[in-house]
Amino acid sequence: MNLQQERIGHLCRQLKLESMATLYPAVAQDAARDALPYSDFLERLLERETRLRQERTREVMLRMAGFPAIKTLEEFDFGFACGVQKSQIQELAGLAFLERAENIVLIGPSGIGKTHLATAMGIRTTQAGLKVKFISAADLMLQLGAAQRQGRLKEYFNRTVMGPSLLIVDEIGYLPFGREEANLFFQVVAKRYEKGSMILSSNLPFGQWATTFADDATLTAAMLDRLLHHAHIVSMSGESYRLKDKRKAGAVKKPTTP
Repeated sequence: MNLQQERIGHLCRQLKLESMATLYPAVAQDAARDALPYSDFLERLLERETRLRQERTREVMLRMAGFPAIKTLEEFDFGFACGVQKSQIQELAGLAFLERAENIVLIGPSGIGKTHLATAMGIRTTQAGLKVKFISAADLMLQLGAAQRQGRLKEYFNRTVMGPSLLIVDEIGYLPFGREEANLFFQVVAKRYEKGSMILSSNLPFGQWATTFADDATLTAAMLDRLLHHAHIVSMSGESYRLKDKRKAGAVKKPTTP
């Protein structure tokens, strides 16, 4: 590297063009070989800087989203989970529902792929350069309760609830909420209503959601009214993936019909 290249690299780093500082020598060499005009050389260099920045942004968003694992739509077994229409999922994967602030609700028993679908849709969203927050319903309630006790509830709503383009709340119904927790969850749904999309998964049909939300039928009805007003419902059924794998290994016997 000559002195001029060192000076250019130093200037790029001062301007926080880290990728350009690294890319410059190779791109300059290619431009000289191809006898590119200065404008074409500059455009090529800026394109590579932009592309690498976008890749870094997507990587950061992926790490900060809080996904329990990396799952993709390509890995999902549509032949196993009953009730899941591949065409519907593929249409939702286009992410137009985010622009319309619509919700997705995944309903079905444990272990049939609800979390997989929610995660895969969230990863698609981060790849589009949009912020995602993935959290279980139980953890969301713990964090909301702590924020309320510490006088940081407004800050938590602004940052965690309203900050992401997509909020994913997993496993609604596995643990019942007290009245205060039910009220806080209602606020989450109400604040994002027609402002930001949510993906929710639950093992309970909607008619049983009140049992999770402090047996408050009025609050549950008001919440579902907002949640389902602009929503895509994916009803799933079938046997748990985990039980299926254990049966293959002979650890669990398939139930027999009496």
